[in-house]
Amino acid sequence: MPISAAQRAALLTATALLLTAGCSDDGDKEAAAEPSGPVGLDALAGQKLEWAPCLPPSPAEGGGPAPSPLPGGAPWECSFMKAPLDYAKPDGDTVELALIRAKARDTNNRIGSLVFNFGGPGGSGVTGLPSFATDFEGLRSRYDLVSFDPRGVGRSEPVECATDKELDAFYALDFTPDDAAEERTLGAAQRKYANGCERNAGPHLPYVGTENAARDMDLMRRVLGDDKFHYFGISYGTELGGVYAHLFPKNVGRAVFDAVVDPTAGVEAGALGQARGFQLALDNFAKDCVDRGDQCVLPGSSVAEIEGFITDLLAELDKKPIPGIGDRMLTQTQATNGIAQALYSKEFWPYLEQGLDEAEGGNGALLLALSDSMNGRSQNGSYSNIQAANAAINCVDFKERFTLGQAKERLPEFRRASPVFGDFMGWALASCAPWPVPGTWDHPDVSAPGSAPILVIGNTGDPATPYAGTRSMVEALGPGVGVEVTYKGQGHGSYNSGNRCVKAATDAYLLEGKVPASGTVCR
Repeated sequence: MPISAAQRAALLTATALLLTAGCSDDGDKEAAAEPSGPVGLDALAGQKLEWAPCLPPSPAEGGGPAPSPLPGGAPWECSFMKAPLDYAKPDGDTVELALIRAKARDTNNRIGSLVFNFGGPGGSGVTGLPSFATDFEGLRSRYDLVSFDPRGVGRSEPVECATDKELDAFYALDFTPDDAAEERTLGAAQRKYANGCERNAGPHLPYVGTENAARDMDLMRRVLGDDKFHYFGISYGTELGGVYAHLFPKNVGRAVFDAVVDPTAGVEAGALGQARGFQLALDNFAKDCVDRGDQCVLPGSSVAEIEGFITDLLAELDKKPIPGIGDRMLTQTQATNGIAQALYSKEFWPYLEQGLDEAEGGNGALLLALSDSMNGRSQNGSYSNIQAANAAINCVDFKERFTLGQAKERLPEFRRASPVFGDFMGWALASCAPWPVPGTWDHPDVSAPGSAPILVIGNTGDPATPYAGTRSMVEALGPGVGVEVTYKGQGHGSYNSGNRCVKAATDAYLLEGKVPASGTVCR
């Protein structure tokens, strides 16, 4: 699952604490806007948002302090927007969606609002945008920077499935069963988790999918007073943006898709792609270790030997977990999860190296901290709802349902894709099997004839959204819409990588409307 901005910030904080603790108007208004939709939406589109200073994030958003002011002292403002629970019944029940914004610096040359989604699905935009605010500060010259918690996420009617104590036990389970008894245990745990989601979310659960989130964004456009929808989607945010472009092609203003999800892939193909992507990232990590020679503390003088050390370590943890943090143990599942988390960014590779080395010596604290970050666990033991929302959105989006037996049949292909992550991702195919709500599609339709150009940026070393998805998205958007930009780098995403070429091309498009040549390559 793609990392959110809030997770990234939390991870850096958590690992740092462990280390110090001794763990060696040119807004395209000439194009006609899409019709405003059912008459019942007009009243909601006319609502006036009451902006106020932002409160500290809720537990479901991950907790922590209220966002700090921007450079120059500009404040963050927060509000709530009402949207229909069911867009087929726009006069019926509503949901409240949490929003955050920072106003544009140059009001005389303001283009409009630039709405961000940082991925997941399940990541809180209300906490994510302040986490990465400095990276996007240049865009605030002409845009109000805006983000939101999608329905079911964070402060927006969050889906919650279990107590913190129950989640500690759930995430410590063996998610790669070795025998029939372990399969029964996993199946029972997945059913209990899904039942908890249904019990706590109630009537909202069928309505948390991506299509409704896309419709929420068009309502947001109207409420914010924008003729066009300007958008920056990262990871899952590219899928959400593609669905928006399909539903409202003539409302698309300037849009950027970074770390692109393959819109043509179903559940199985998407999971296989991620297995290959994480394996590629692990290969690159291991090669870097080999290239550094004695500076790398992991045993082995080749990529194969280092990865053999990792698979052996995971096999040992399957037999016997080791001490982690407090009275919590590091299991094979959590170690695999922690390794995957560290591969999202090259800046986390030193933590991965150290965590693996310490785990070999019997100290699982650092790998467990990495896993906790992926699962949204704070140091005080509370969980955000990022994983619950991720499950709810994915399971209501995708029709495919795999039993544990069907997942087991596919393990050989997953193992060929990744000796380290194959089992983990193969068994995960069955995670929606007990879900109480049927899925919507085999894969999303993102065809967007008539849309303005959309920048589609792919990173060749991306583990979570493999590079092949970039070309698939460009082709699926249709002729004249997707503008492909390639970044030859590492980690998840491109704009925040520090690459000047990517940033310059993106900023020139968003701020000046200059469309780069499709096929541009940044190194």
